[in-house]
Amino acid sequence: MRQHFYTLAGGIAAIALFTGILYAGASAIRDRESAATPELVLETPDMSDLESLPDTPEAGSDVPLDLGSQGGTAAGTGPADGSGPSDNATTETTARTIEPQQFGLPETVTSAPLERVEPRAPLSETDKEAKAAAGPTVLYRPVAVAAGVLQFDKLTLQIDGIEPEQADRTCESGGKSWPCGVVARTAFRNFLRARAVSCDMPQGNAGASATASCTLGGQDIATWLVDNGWAKPLAGSALEKRADAAREAKLGFYGDDPRDLNHRPMTFDDPTSGTGMDGLQPDL
Repeated sequence: MRQHFYTLAGGIAAIALFTGILYAGASAIRDRESAATPELVLETPDMSDLESLPDTPEAGSDVPLDLGSQGGTAAGTGPADGSGPSDNATTETTARTIEPQQFGLPETVTSAPLERVEPRAPLSETDKEAKAAAGPTVLYRPVAVAAGVLQFDKLTLQIDGIEPEQADRTCESGGKSWPCGVVARTAFRNFLRARAVSCDMPQGNAGASATASCTLGGQDIATWLVDNGWAKPLAGSALEKRADAAREAKLGFYGDDPRDLNHRPMTFDDPTSGTGMDGLQPDL
């Protein structure tokens, strides 16, 4: 029992000691702040030392406007008895201009008469000029659907300067009929060889078909077709003389079936049998 009493008394004494230390520290901090910051003493001036101000302003002195007065009149400018201006008198108010360029156009502009100017060019015309300056259109890997007819994406392009040909056209030669339209398309495909074609596309064309002059490797496609007899030039075209030369040479549509090799049999040597074999080239 006595041991518990000593323990409780020791705890109470420790708490009291800790509390005294905290109070002592707080007092030291307050004394230090009081020494660092001196007290400010407000001095009240003696009203008797002030000179009495005049009741009315002196003549010629700048007097501010009395915003509380009615009609916007300046204080001290009216009669002393408070009466307003006479009926016949006019009040003239002037204002100083502050940076007029920031609030509107100068007078030299607003006073001048209006002038009508030419309208700007339509944007469509500008687009056409830009496309013309861009140069020809390059078609990559076009497909020949007939002699002088190209297919590119969803666009069917007819070569300008020649009459369109059909792939199902047939020709007569030596009493035989042969599919000259298919042969002409095959020859045209061999000439293209999936190369890029440069064409002068018509401006504003947005349809599924068009007619344009095209070149391949610097060579005009219409000229190549006419020279090889696979196209007929338009009437009055400069290619008519070339078409006459192809007709005299019996090229293309004007000649025989180029697949007919009976007049020139080809012999293939077979090393196992030692005999020759003649055969015809399959149809294109």
